[in-house]
Amino acid sequence: MESPSILIVDDSSFIRSQIARELEEIGAVVTQAEHGESAMNIARSKSFDLIITDVEMPVIDGFRLCTMLKEDPQTRTIPVIILSSLDSDRDVDRGFQAGAAAYVSKAEAKNLLKNTVQNVLKKSVFHKDQLILVVDDSDIIRNLTKEELEKAGFQVMTAENGRQALKQITNKRPDLILSDINMPEMDGVEFCRTVKKDPHLAVIPFIFMSSNDDRSIMRRMLQLGASAYLVKPFNLEQMVITVEKLLSDHYLLLLKEKEKINAERKMMLASITSLIFALEARDHYTRGHSEAVAMLVTEMAKRINMSQDDIDAIGIAGRLHDLGKIGVPDSILLKPGKLTEKEFSLIKQHPVIGSNILGSIPSLEYAIPVIRHHHEQFSGKGYPENLKGSKIPLWARMMAVADTYHALTSDRPYREGMPRAKALQIIRDVRETQLCPDCVDIFLDMIVYLPEGSHP
Repeated sequence: MESPSILIVDDSSFIRSQIARELEEIGAVVTQAEHGESAMNIARSKSFDLIITDVEMPVIDGFRLCTMLKEDPQTRTIPVIILSSLDSDRDVDRGFQAGAAAYVSKAEAKNLLKNTVQNVLKKSVFHKDQLILVVDDSDIIRNLTKEELEKAGFQVMTAENGRQALKQITNKRPDLILSDINMPEMDGVEFCRTVKKDPHLAVIPFIFMSSNDDRSIMRRMLQLGASAYLVKPFNLEQMVITVEKLLSDHYLLLLKEKEKINAERKMMLASITSLIFALEARDHYTRGHSEAVAMLVTEMAKRINMSQDDIDAIGIAGRLHDLGKIGVPDSILLKPGKLTEKEFSLIKQHPVIGSNILGSIPSLEYAIPVIRHHHEQFSGKGYPENLKGSKIPLWARMMAVADTYHALTSDRPYREGMPRAKALQIIRDVRETQLCPDCVDIFLDMIVYLPEGSHP
């Protein structure tokens, strides 16, 4: 988190200033209040990432302030750290009962406060990103559970039964599901079975809530795929801790899986890239073409504010876009004269060959439509499938522009590369026929702002 906004509440201006200096060292933007009443007014008028409060203060003390913050829908998601010289077990328990995320003794603040602040902020950001679905036919349980989870900083949506929940899931995928068992229309068991049958939803942690404390029922629910079983009436704090633990464990598993996939993808990309280098080494005319196209298309992606993940992905697709030429004989690729119809039909197979090569690599699945369709034409006269207009994937349309420009400005066995101005004029001329007009406009806008000599 960059520049977290933190409210410090303490009746001592000296202590407030000391804490403020420490927090400003980690980049925090600090606001100060001298007691609970002032803090409540400030918290309702301005957004904060964290509140740090003393306990012993005039007007409204820290325990009462924490309770009021957690009871107010406007401020309940703000995590609170209690920083106090009152550090007996009884005081600490009161702080957590009031809804504090952490409790730090002033005697240990020098050593603990910064780390505690960073940990609470990190946890808060994680919670804000997590969506929890609560499914129960009881309005009271639904609302109580929702309120307690929102106090902990989670996003929450609710449903009255399994059928209603399934409709919600199709629109917005939750990160965790809390469900009752006995409900009308579709009970929790059928709902859980349906979720676990869907490969896209099966990994979502599923918690059952039920007044039935029979062990055989619990085991049956866990066998269905449930991650936990809470017996009603349950302690709401226990429920929040269970949710946090499951989400944290699930997140770590997903992170490890992502790291594994990324490592495998890097190894596979290294192998494929070496094949492309070998391919381009056969012909000094096309050496560096794939890297150049990748650079151009990533610059286009930046111009339209794609996410960094998408920018990286389209760059990889750019490096792989001519992979299928591995399957084209040198006698055709390197031919200095005009290709025969039969020879051109073999050249036209390279997008299909390339997409087939990547078809067995799940982590590069996103690149397949780009590779397969980067020679389609906006008019529908391209290959391999004669796709037209917006039916051509956007990334493939972008790739076509970058590929065309670099091909025009590069030397080929059958002609010399064109001057930049002439190549850009040709691209303008084939706008709306061969090339997507929107992608041409993005390219022309981008190429003007690239420093001279930085593009091929």
